Amino acid sequence: TFAREIGSGNFHFQYTLSGEDDILGKALLVMRDNLLANSRKEQEQNWIAEGKELISNILRIHNKIDELSYEVIANLIKYINAIQGALYFYDEEKNLLVNVATYAYNRKKYVQKEFRIGQGLIGQCAYERDFIYRTEIPDDYMTITSGILGDRKPRSLLIVPLITDEKLQGVIEVASLEDHIPELTIRFMRELAEIIARTLFNLRVNQQTENLLRQAQKITEELRESEEQLRMSAEEMKATQEQLQITNKKLEAQIREVENAQKRLHSLLENASEIIFIYDENMMLKFVSPSVTRILGYTPSEMMKGKDLQRITRRGEAELRAMFSELIKNPSQPQTLQYTYMKKDGERIFLETTGRNLLDDPAIQGILMNTRDITARKKAEKEERLKSKMQSLSENSPDLILRLSPAGQFFYVNPMIEKYTGLAPREVTGRTIEDIGLNEVLLGFFRSAINEMKESPAKVTREVALTNETPDGKTHIYLSFDAIPEIADNELESVLFVGHDVTEAKNTHREIEEKNRKIQDSINYARRIQQSIIPDNKALRQHLPKSFLLYQARDVVSGDFPWLFRQGDILYLAAIDCTGHGVPGAMLSFIAYFLLNNIATREKEISAAHLLDLLHEGVRNTLRQHSNDTDARDGMDVALVRIDLNTQEVHFAGAHRPLYLLRSGEITQFKGDLKAIGGIPVGKKTEKPFTNHSFKALKGDRIFFFTDGLT
Repeated sequence: TFAREIGSGNFHFQYTLSGEDDILGKALLVMRDNLLANSRKEQEQNWIAEGKELISNILRIHNKIDELSYEVIANLIKYINAIQGALYFYDEEKNLLVNVATYAYNRKKYVQKEFRIGQGLIGQCAYERDFIYRTEIPDDYMTITSGILGDRKPRSLLIVPLITDEKLQGVIEVASLEDHIPELTIRFMRELAEIIARTLFNLRVNQQTENLLRQAQKITEELRESEEQLRMSAEEMKATQEQLQITNKKLEAQIREVENAQKRLHSLLENASEIIFIYDENMMLKFVSPSVTRILGYTPSEMMKGKDLQRITRRGEAELRAMFSELIKNPSQPQTLQYTYMKKDGERIFLETTGRNLLDDPAIQGILMNTRDITARKKAEKEERLKSKMQSLSENSPDLILRLSPAGQFFYVNPMIEKYTGLAPREVTGRTIEDIGLNEVLLGFFRSAINEMKESPAKVTREVALTNETPDGKTHIYLSFDAIPEIADNELESVLFVGHDVTEAKNTHREIEEKNRKIQDSINYARRIQQSIIPDNKALRQHLPKSFLLYQARDVVSGDFPWLFRQGDILYLAAIDCTGHGVPGAMLSFIAYFLLNNIATREKEISAAHLLDLLHEGVRNTLRQHSNDTDARDGMDVALVRIDLNTQEVHFAGAHRPLYLLRSGEITQFKGDLKAIGGIPVGKKTEKPFTNHSFKALKGDRIFFFTDGLT
């Protein structure tokens, strides 16, 4: 019976196994389940195929997008048992998704709506190019209006992109009142989307082709009409052209004559050594000759825009305006002016301009100014003045100044030559260094310097030591020479030697070096003394094995120093920063060291704060800072720690310096008092004693204190 039911297609017929050993029954049940699954799959495939066929028939019979879109969405909504739908067409030119068809309850809704790519769920679907399935719909998304259902919001929404050949053609949207859209419907919509997309693409291409054909037909018709008009115009133009050719030949001959004359004039103006400016009576530039580009770097058009006045100094502009006013007042009297001008490349040059009033001249009708570059002349005049001034300075200079040719001939010597050679300048000029019996050291220097200049012309500075025999013994003269090459036409023309007597400076330098050596020896000795009283890491670790001391003096001797003192089970430690650096700081460090030792030895069981109070008073007494006429404002900053090695009790007091306690990963700061050790008392104001901080040291604690030299 079970086999007959299955054979007739009743896959839901129930069969009861006779027992666990009913192998045939189990096989029949497996066969029934497989046949049922295949039947369902076949039904789904048939349903999808029928839907595709339905929509494909609609796509084949319509060739207009609007009609096709509505028919597709209407039949699709009915087929998948949805309640509402819309189809959007992608406009590539505007980059927008445009609504072309909507459907709801068997009636059209012409809703004009557009979405940008990425805007809303429609734009998001197009941007991601993948379907969007939602069962939670926003309250303001859409509402279905029906006389039966009233206003109801869809419960599920499916949006599918229409893509073919990886190009977006549009988006299709369907909504349902059911809680879920079946997976079969979603698969059907995704497979159908490519068919619709391909049809939309073909319609788009067909419409574009039709538009192009219509445009081509219209253009062809217009061309036919224009062709006849052109033919008639061509005949008229041919006759006119013959007349124009005769006239053009005459005009060309005249133009060539004018052009040649203009070229000659332009060439003359462009290569002139002067610039010609013409101004009207209001000092507005009317004309500037082409030579301005070669001389000033600006084109005539740039000069017409104000560069004639913008690139001169305020003083130059004022003088130029004053000259212009004078030309207006006295038309018959030419005026000349010199001023500086900044060229286009930034070079500053000197210009000289001569102005003439030619307002009444019909050919000019303006103020004519002839301007030329006089920079070279100005430089020559300046060099001549400097040469005369240098000659005067050289003649009165205490330095030995001479100029030698590459062959060693004296071109010039100043009067100081007589001091070193016994010869007057007139006896040396024109002769060579070999002829005048120069000192061998000086002669050797001149030879080597000239040879160096020949190989590499660059300034050389050398010191020359001369020895003179006198009745009182040997004397030494030291000359510092600067040898300067003088180049002309890329060749060494001469060498200028300037020798300065540095004998006195040499002797003074030796004396200073000797004094510095003695001072340095004294400082080094002071360093050995200071090092002998400063504890090191070895001494510190005898009392506190797990400790360290970092001490690096900036100078040979230092005002910053550590102090260590033990009295029984009491250990004193301090980091002290004395006023000043080097020797002054070291002197104060000795005062602090001995005062602290005396106080710690004399006072038993003294707290850290009380020890600082006594040190404070001791420094003032030692430096006599209580005196009315004292100016000794020196003092020190101190971080002082007192440790009872038996009870682990720690006391701290500070003068401008803190202490840091690191305990269980947290840092605690114990601030020092805001006053220093020592210093001049402030009037009769009573000073507060130093503050004493105390705490019990625990295992694992770390204590840090230092001077402000630690950065």
